[in-house]
Amino acid sequence: MVKGDNHVKILIDPSPRRISVQFNGQVIADTKNALIVHERGRVPVYYFPSADVQTDYLIPTSLATQCVIKGTASYWTVTVGNRSAENAAWSYQTPLAGSEVLAGYISFDWDQMDAWFEEDEEIFEHARDPYTRLDAIPSTRHIQVIIDGEIVADSHRPVILYETGLTPRYYLPVEDIKMDVLVPSETHSRCPYKGYASYWDVNINGNVHKDVVWGYLEANPEVNEIRHLLSFYNEQVEAVIIDGEKWSLHSKARLPHTDVVQNSLKEGTN
Repeated sequence: MVKGDNHVKILIDPSPRRISVQFNGQVIADTKNALIVHERGRVPVYYFPSADVQTDYLIPTSLATQCVIKGTASYWTVTVGNRSAENAAWSYQTPLAGSEVLAGYISFDWDQMDAWFEEDEEIFEHARDPYTRLDAIPSTRHIQVIIDGEIVADSHRPVILYETGLTPRYYLPVEDIKMDVLVPSETHSRCPYKGYASYWDVNINGNVHKDVVWGYLEANPEVNEIRHLLSFYNEQVEAVIIDGEKWSLHSKARLPHTDVVQNSLKEGTN
């Protein structure tokens, strides 16, 4: 553990789960002794003991990057058959104080690999954070969503999704939404906790609000209550009214940030 500015900057935990990663049809790492690394402003990252990595598929490169917390990272290109993932594996061979446990461990660029598994379940986007909890709770709160002066959703039966550290999200039945102003989008995303999301635009008299609605048509079992319900980005609509009060971001809550996720999946200078 490394602390700075009265906050923990890095936390390294052993994972009790079996973790494996595949590339071009080959399991290139499979371990019951992974480390999961937490850093402020980043999603968790798995590190594998080098003994549990198929190092024959790793070709050293000249790339090196500096991290003020972990030290100097050395890189490898992952090559399996006719495919290569350039600089997709890295290791801190002589980590800085507080990160010494990373010596002898290797991590991989999430997006350049083909598949990741916790036990026998494929996971998506990034490693699951063991410190994150999700609760999908049915409620009778009165939720209204206003876009361009029009009430596009009005419900007394939301399912409220509480996720550690994030602002709550309000999932509503389609019967309580003006579906005639929603237009299916080609956008899709995956969440390691909730599942595969589809998106909708909102068209109010020709004014299109892109991807402000989403839903999990097949939600993960842990949050099955939000299955087939739709949610609006509180911060991207004119207003979300909750029991007569306009939503605003709580000082101790935060919004999910796509750029944080993307920055976390590729090692670089810090």
